[in-house]
Amino acid sequence: MTWYWIGLILFSLTLLPAGLAMVTGHVPERPRLRLAPTPPRGRAFLALYAAAPLNVVPRLADASPAIILAATATAGVVAAGGCAVAAIALHRAAGPAS
Repeated sequence: MTWYWIGLILFSLTLLPAGLAMVTGHVPERPRLRLAPTPPRGRAFLALYAAAPLNVVPRLADASPAIILAATATAGVVAAGGCAVAAIALHRAAGPAS
């Protein structure tokens, strides 16, 4: 149980603020020049963050194994969607091949 809390706190302190800052455009200019457009990347960070609570909260609530399995599967789909958003944003930022 302790590791679940530690993971949830760690994800809340790292991915949540970074994702919110990127979605709202509050990123320093220097990193912005190297990365894909920040709002889509911020949405990807938030999707990856959402996977943590979806996976941990049912376990902390002592939910039934079926609910835990469904929440974990949902977390996987959300994380895969976040990865897809990041990949699409990176592909669009690269532009057409020369």
